Amino acid sequence: MSESTGVIAENLHRGYSVGKKRVEVLHGINLEIQEGETIFLCGPSGAGKTTLMYILAGLERPEQGKVWVDGIDLYAQNRRQQAKIRNQRMAYVFQNYYLMPELTAMENVMMPAMISGRDMAERAKASLSRVGLDHRLDHLPAELSGGEQQRVAIARALVNSPRIIFADEPTGNLDSRNGSQVMEMLLELAREEQTTLVVVTHDEELARHSDRTLIVKDGLVAD
Repeated sequence: MSESTGVIAENLHRGYSVGKKRVEVLHGINLEIQEGETIFLCGPSGAGKTTLMYILAGLERPEQGKVWVDGIDLYAQNRRQQAKIRNQRMAYVFQNYYLMPELTAMENVMMPAMISGRDMAERAKASLSRVGLDHRLDHLPAELSGGEQQRVAIARALVNSPRIIFADEPTGNLDSRNGSQVMEMLLELAREEQTTLVVVTHDEELARHSDRTLIVKDGLVAD
């Protein structure tokens, strides 16, 4: 696997215990995502879309199976190594933005770079400019609309030039107009940067913009 690029998942299993009941979510998923590809994970609520994305993104360990990212066996690494891979190769956009309320838009965008010990002020400014918020650098999240907050989150995702962006229902808290604008922006920027993009959404209309749509149902994946 050392020479492969993109993301490869092999025989992924994940379940949860709810009281005395065992709920199986993923049932042996195999999946390959090519470098630079835009993939949408769709399916009914509770099908396992977000669980699958979190495992691919290094945020939740599978009970069985493996994930390779650019040829690296992700879950064979220790926690520090996994954190380094996530910071250097991956970025995340979530439904709830997860901006630090006490930090300005500029400071929020700089967070991934600060974690890696790099001074990225100019790149953070450029990233905010690309999402149309160069006039909002010093505003706190509470001073921004929902659409603007999600654009800050996209700028933050781009600042470290990740190889892969994982987006979990990125338009879920936005109205249809703002949601469409945010999704179009995310797709355009990912393609400009030739970044792999994996999006979880329940909205199959949005998925028509993808290179490939995968339906997650009953713990399995189908094209």
